[in-house]
Amino acid sequence: QVQLAESGGGLVQAGGSLRLSCAASGRSISSYIMHWFRQAPGNERELVAAISGNGDTTYYVDSVKGRFTISRDNAKNMMYLQMNSLKPEDTAVYYCNANLGTPRSEDYWGQGTQVTVSS
Repeated sequence: QVQLAESGGGLVQAGGSLRLSCAASGRSISSYIMHWFRQAPGNERELVAAISGNGDTTYYVDSVKGRFTISRDNAKNMMYLQMNSLKPEDTAVYYCNANLGTPRSEDYWGQGTQVTVSS
């Protein structure tokens, strides 16, 4: 079992920055593909960014490319999302997710952290 806990959300003006953290416990996340998802009211949960187990490979949804950076520190069992040049449309609850990437692997989710960007 992996327990995940997000932190770092808050209220920020457009153009500002926030850094989200995801703390993992229960077992090492070094073998897990880690993801950041977000969900705005009335919308489906959206994959924002992902990072491979060793951090060599990353993925970003087009809408955040060049503004967000995903990273991880396996020694600390942590994952991060640096969000710069924030826009009102980035407002959502942000969730971290861990998955081994195999067909029947279990998804682990945190409780989410609210990010609100004012215009």
